[in-house]
Formats: sequence, C-alpha cells, structure tokens
Amino acid sequence: MLRWGEILALRWADIDFGANQLSVARSLELTKKGLNFKTPKTAKSRRHIALPQVTARMLSAHKVSQAAEKLRLGPVWQDNDLVFSKRDGTAWRPDSFSSQFSALVRYHKLPHVRFHDLRHTHATQLLKQGVHPKIVSERLGHSNIAITLNTYSRVLPGMQEQAIEALDALVAAIEGDG
Repeated sequence: MLRWGEILALRWADIDFGANQLSVARSLELTKKGLNFKTPKTAKSRRHIALPQVTARMLSAHKVSQAAEKLRLGPVWQDNDLVFSKRDGTAWRPDSFSSQFSALVRYHKLPHVRFHDLRHTHATQLLKQGVHPKIVSERLGHSNIAITLNTYSRVLPGMQEQAIEALDALVAAIEGDG
C-alpha cells in the first residue's frame, strides 16, 4: 500500500496504535546531495491508512524490539523516530533497502518478487475481495481513481458478472413481492 519512500520515511509519531492507523506525511528520496525527507508528491499521497490488527500487532512488537536495540547501542543510536531504520537508527538508502529485501527473499527461498510488487499484490487482493476501487485508490495514494482503475482493470473483469447477478437478484426480489 505504501511506496518504498513512504515506508522508509515513516515515523513512530505517524502511527496511532489506539486507532490502528498510520499517517503518510512524508517520503524519503535519494538525491545527489544524499537522503532527503520531503512531503508526498500530491495531496492525495498525504493520507491516513487503517491498519489490520495483525499489522498493528507486528508494528507494536517491532517497536519493542527497536527500543531494546536502542538501549543496547546507547549513544551510537541515532534517534530519528524511524519505524524502519537501519540497526543504528539511521535511514535506509533505497537501493540498500531493496538489496536487503531481495537477499531476504532469496534466503527464504521464496519466488522472486520485488519490494514494489507487494504494493501491487495488496491492491490486487483488495480488488479481488470486492473492496471498492475508490478505497483502494485512497490506500495507494493515487491522485485519482482513474489511475487505480487503469492500472488494475485486469483484476476487475469478474465484477461485470457480479453486477449482473446483483441486478438479477434485485429484479427477482421485486417480482417476488408483486
């Protein structure tokens, strides 16, 4: 659901564990001058995203683990409030993050998948489960729903059949009342 730059810029202050949601308030980019935090590219990219219970639990456990690492490292730890930092609290370089993800996939002998593919999988699975494309678009931070529909239209063919079944059921119910 988040772009890698949004994930790498996510701060603990952006997560509301009471409401099980996170706020996308900034993004990380690599420039010629180094790493730079910036506001998301569009107003739609700045968004609040509801978190599944399992994700909230995993983030909470990660926070505890990160706090222990912070105590262990002492003054070496750089407190940037980053949810997904390197072991010393500093921000990941996007290319290093991608390399580490690829290494993790290989280590666990998983099928080849790029980190960005997880974003597409998230959107595809939500659409296949019947989540309204507008909601998927909002979760992805697309500037408009047309981007989502154009990108994921291959997932939606069965929705025509679902619409006809719903109409048939509605007509049958009306005819049954008469």
